[in-house]
Amino acid sequence: MVAKKTEGAPETAHIPEEMTFDVIILGSGLAGSVTGAVLAKHGAKVLLVDAAAHPRFAIGESMTPQLVEWIHILAERHDIPELKSLASVEASTRDIGPTFGTKAHFGFMKHEVGKEPDPRQATQLALPKIFHQNSHMFRQDSDSFMFHVAIKYGCTPRQNWRASEVEFDDDGVTVLGRSAAPNAQPELYRGKYLVDASGFRSPLADKFDLRDKPARFKHHSRSMFTHYVGVKRFDDVSGHAKDVRPPADWHTGTMHHLIERGWFWIIPFDNHPKSRNPLCSVGLTMDERTYPKPTDLTPEQEFQLFLDKYPAVKRQFDGATRVREWISTDRLQYSSKRTIGDRWCLMSHAAGFLDPLFSRGLSNTMEVVDALTSRLVAALKDGDFSAERFEYVERLEQGLLQYNDELVNSSFIAFSHFRLWNAVFRVWGSFITPGTMRLTRARLKHVRDGRTEHFDELENVSHPGLWWPQSDSFKRLLEATAETCEKYEAGALTGDEAADIVFKLLQDSPVVNPVFGWKDEQKRFIYPSTSTMARFLYWASVEAPPEMNSVGREFLLGIVKAGAKVRKLL
Repeated sequence: MVAKKTEGAPETAHIPEEMTFDVIILGSGLAGSVTGAVLAKHGAKVLLVDAAAHPRFAIGESMTPQLVEWIHILAERHDIPELKSLASVEASTRDIGPTFGTKAHFGFMKHEVGKEPDPRQATQLALPKIFHQNSHMFRQDSDSFMFHVAIKYGCTPRQNWRASEVEFDDDGVTVLGRSAAPNAQPELYRGKYLVDASGFRSPLADKFDLRDKPARFKHHSRSMFTHYVGVKRFDDVSGHAKDVRPPADWHTGTMHHLIERGWFWIIPFDNHPKSRNPLCSVGLTMDERTYPKPTDLTPEQEFQLFLDKYPAVKRQFDGATRVREWISTDRLQYSSKRTIGDRWCLMSHAAGFLDPLFSRGLSNTMEVVDALTSRLVAALKDGDFSAERFEYVERLEQGLLQYNDELVNSSFIAFSHFRLWNAVFRVWGSFITPGTMRLTRARLKHVRDGRTEHFDELENVSHPGLWWPQSDSFKRLLEATAETCEKYEAGALTGDEAADIVFKLLQDSPVVNPVFGWKDEQKRFIYPSTSTMARFLYWASVEAPPEMNSVGREFLLGIVKAGAKVRKLL
């Protein structure tokens, strides 16, 4: 899709050289800044513009093992060591500042209106130590850091500069905008390609009428969020005896308080020994059909009404103080008919958004950055910026949203029935490890021989966007789970009947890891020790079906050979 120059459009013939670039990026959050850094490292002339300025508030603070691996892949594939400063709480604390929290687990506690939570209605996935590098990312610091890294590699920044018009022709793109400074005059920039990483208010989505109306997703939610100081540890206020608590303290990870068709998040930044950040990220996300947005209440008042319903959550906020204004949204979900065209890309959150549940936003973003930049570097060499070249990026972006919709919609349905939630929790959690291992395997192969083909092979999959995208078995399990949950929602199954079906699917699936306890309904806290990981790798390498077998064997081989190479260098 190329927009031809229209009557009255800005004249491009006299745009000076200093206003002409290879790539123009709208938006300097992590998506835009990492993309800009990669392209600039490869010699591209990049303009990185943003309507606001750093440092600034942003959410999407909870990391995942797959996000950590994508950060390492981008760092090693493009030789940008600064990216690794985002990959662990230790590195972020050392290189950026003592403002990051640690994330040792995903924790979930079910709540009912007016009742104390039952400690038997809780689940937790503690991250294996081999993947235990995750942080609670303090976004104003991480985003500002990467913005300055992009400038260091050669990007030209324009902060507080808003694009007002975008015009495409056969040779490139012209962007018209102006600075927020008083009496600023309009300015024209010219580029060969436009990356729109600006998020929901995408100029390209508006220009080409790309948004689905309404969003095509099954899932519905709205959200409200802010930062607090003084939020108490749930471990201290739950009232639960130590013998019924999970192995990892709730405060050491991301806390999800589950309610009927909704959830609170509690993401502390003060849970790392070296952190000096007293803030805690707080949010409430709920189905707007069940909880219509009130017109007669402030967000503060509405949040307090929710706290009044759930006594244990309310105790966490006893004496806590909000430090910034609430952001309260309408329906969060939006989607796009297309995300790729000739000479343009709607990147990540400009393409669509689903829900913050399971913290997939930044992982999805970095996967898209990897797919887009590898093609864009090649396009800048041969001049082919056609949509066909970037077709995989389109499939990836749409797939990431589609499969997440299946999972998150199933989860919101299951929140009302603990056994069903316990089953859906396992469908999600059991494939985090193999989904991460395939990325680690490719990276370790690259460490061994330096060939980028190992990263290209990650795209040779049947189901782009699925977090284990080469697994037909996992796709069938996810889709069957979604169908079962929707039958429960429609009243065709009871909660126990639906839970029985999903647990049977897990039991019968040959690719679900039996070592961690995913097949054992009674094991609600998954806490893989080093010895458990060793037994898992043996199962994955020797006993599992071929689709898991290859991942397990090559992952193990990569660890051994990469370790040998490091020892040799030492």
